[in-house]
Amino acid sequence: MTAFERPRETLDIAAVTAVAALEDDLRRSLYTYVRDARRPVARDEAAAAAGISRKLAAFHLDKLVRTGLLTFGYDTVGDVARVGRKPKLYRPADTEIQVGIPARRHEILADILAGAVLADSGDETAREAALRIAAEHGERAGRLERDLARPGRLGTERALTLAETVLTRYGFEPGRPAPDRVQLRNCPFQPLAAKAPGLVCGINHAFLTGVLTGLGAHTVEAALAPGAGCCIELRPVEGKQHH
Repeated sequence: MTAFERPRETLDIAAVTAVAALEDDLRRSLYTYVRDARRPVARDEAAAAAGISRKLAAFHLDKLVRTGLLTFGYDTVGDVARVGRKPKLYRPADTEIQVGIPARRHEILADILAGAVLADSGDETAREAALRIAAEHGERAGRLERDLARPGRLGTERALTLAETVLTRYGFEPGRPAPDRVQLRNCPFQPLAAKAPGLVCGINHAFLTGVLTGLGAHTVEAALAPGAGCCIELRPVEGKQHH
């Protein structure tokens, strides 16, 4: 799965739950122990390290599994084979858990910029490559949403509604001040946007234009509109508004 396939919701409830699970001192201690061990850890070992009963350790370890912070399997401990049921062994999960308010999607921008560097063609500059790749990824995201929604021919308001759905997932925090307009109240590419506004605004514009292309939203355009949040807004193409 790439950064541009259907992402999780902006406020990832699973990630929030995982982080909240570590608020408990004992649970955080067990998680740290398993992570630092660099090998599978059995309940008995974790309990002894924390100075608690095996039953209590099992309760907290299984809670960490349910929140996605740990995984488990059944195996022998070291080189010692056991008779009967193999012990439950815990490992850190491979998934990366992040919670950001407002949403930041640095992996998307990194993917675009890395693609631009790897393109390394004499036919276009790195900036041109970044804009092209951003548009391609935006188009992919819009096409995915269209394939899921199957909306048929899109009028302006329906196109904007579908665009809102896509852009909410990418952290743009879209708002609808009028039926025919979508404003983006957050730039998910901060803080780089503050350091290189021309580059990031260009990437935003290319990505959002690509989203509209993928949706088949031919009556809507992504237009520069500097202000709070993102520097782009979605609005009808003059002379092409349809309901």
